[in-house]
Amino acid sequence: MNDDELFDDAADQVVDLGNALADDHPDGDLWAIADGLIAGAVHFWLYAHQPESIAHEDDLEGHRTAAERLETLARLLHESAVDSEYLHSPHDADAGRA
Repeated sequence: MNDDELFDDAADQVVDLGNALADDHPDGDLWAIADGLIAGAVHFWLYAHQPESIAHEDDLEGHRTAAERLETLARLLHESAVDSEYLHSPHDADAGRA
């Protein structure tokens, strides 16, 4: 499996997990489920992106310090949100009305 397929599989499984949790807890707060999924994903991302003691300098780009990792993570979160079909809602305060 290549990296793109692995990325898509991981993202699909997180969505499936969120849906399963929502089904298992029909009276549960979807925001709590979503926030928990984000928290777990952030923890795993930070763990996976720790700089290794022996690494090529190019591999450390954007990961040399905790601040750089946080900036990289924030950029990735922003890109994922912008690419999502769920970013805009007809109930947004800035949604146009006709």
